[in-house]
Amino acid sequence: MHQYLCDHIPEIGETVIIEGNQAHHALNVIHLDHDRIRLIHDGRAWYADAYAQGKKLAAKVLEEDPRVNELPWNVTLCMALIRREKMELVLQKASELGAARIVPFISSRCVVKRREERSDKQAERWKTILTEAANQCKRNRIPELTEIVDFKELAAYKGDHSYLGYENVFGERPMLGEALRPGSVTVVIGPEGGFSEEEVQALEDAGFETVSFGSRILRAETAAVYALSVIGDCLERKGS
Repeated sequence: MHQYLCDHIPEIGETVIIEGNQAHHALNVIHLDHDRIRLIHDGRAWYADAYAQGKKLAAKVLEEDPRVNELPWNVTLCMALIRREKMELVLQKASELGAARIVPFISSRCVVKRREERSDKQAERWKTILTEAANQCKRNRIPELTEIVDFKELAAYKGDHSYLGYENVFGERPMLGEALRPGSVTVVIGPEGGFSEEEVQALEDAGFETVSFGSRILRAETAAVYALSVIGDCLERKGS
């Protein structure tokens, strides 16, 4: 069953008209013809019968889907900018693994730098990746994507519990899974070059708890997927 965004809360029996890229995907890629789809809007979901109406997709709303396919608490991923292909992979997997918000940031050892002239185009591509991944795994919400921020602004995105993955603390600090507690979570992942000692200290001073991801040094994109997998597993097992 395929899923599409609705721009309002629909009524049962209403025929919702979907245009643009979503309609193109449904009609020209999937070839929907009176197939059952799932519509989402603002955390809620509905089943609908979808069919072509010219070049648009018509979806007659049948019933509300009571399931909420989200983590019991919000998870924020603060992700340092890394190379394009790897960053896009992180965004896709973050959406699939349930992150509610992604905060891209610049730190001192980022290989990739912010380029203002392409920021709008890049943001649109990133939002498309998040949306497609969320729809693929039937989430009720599309993750929020913030603007690229500077390292010093990360404290503004703390959760009830905030963690920093750091490769130099194995055996000295708890593993992420041991440190996790119920509540909203923020996790910070550094760039390919890692964090400087000064940056680690600054985050600790801001209230982030330094944790280990194991004895092996992970690539940035692997660390992000690992962290979100551990967080999702822990939060869903502990429930709400």
